[in-house]
Amino acid sequence: MMPMLTFIVLIPAALRSSDAQAQSHMIDKNRAALVFVEFQDEWIGQNPVLTNELVKDKQGMVRATTAAANVLEAARVSGWNVVHAPLDLSNDPNYLLFGRGEEKLGLRAAIPRLKTWQASGSRFVAPFVPRENEFVLRGRSGASVLTNSTLDAYLRNNGIDTIILMGFATHVCIESTLRQAHDMGYNVYVVSDGVASFEPEQQAYFERHVLHHFGEGIASKKLIAQMRDGAARVGN
Repeated sequence: MMPMLTFIVLIPAALRSSDAQAQSHMIDKNRAALVFVEFQDEWIGQNPVLTNELVKDKQGMVRATTAAANVLEAARVSGWNVVHAPLDLSNDPNYLLFGRGEEKLGLRAAIPRLKTWQASGSRFVAPFVPRENEFVLRGRSGASVLTNSTLDAYLRNNGIDTIILMGFATHVCIESTLRQAHDMGYNVYVVSDGVASFEPEQQAYFERHVLHHFGEGIASKKLIAQMRDGAARVGN
């Protein structure tokens, strides 16, 4: 009598059907906030200093701005929670927040050196100019829009446990916010075509190697199509 053989087939997670996952992931509009990060003159104005200085993928910036504008329009029509997450140092012309950039590393040195985020560069660009009942966070001092800002208090006081990120730059402020929000207990989604990096390779690396550890992506058209129902189903 031949022995019975048992075969166990292991299917990589990336190849498994996403149907069950899609069924379980729903975004409730009353418990979610759309967070628009730095849709300001420094990135998308008529003479955007940071885009001119740093960004090679100009088309990526245009794509992200267009996608985010479409999401914002849909949010305003359907009554979703909208949060504007600027960086505004217009009241700190000497960059005292960053110790004037002296003997500092990273953004604390780069921002004072480039003299960005002052009065002109911090202006919101249409259609991202905040409207009544749209929250504008204050006090931010880091790459993450949660660092020392009023965002966490706003989210918790309004029963919001999910944030949907759009803006700039993917590998800096978006990724920093994604990681911090995840560790603070929030569910985080990134609108895949509503964010942009300096170079396409940076965007690709984020999507392939970073995002799935801390959140999930969703395309703007899919999000907009599902926002009309009051809840957005996420997944393939």
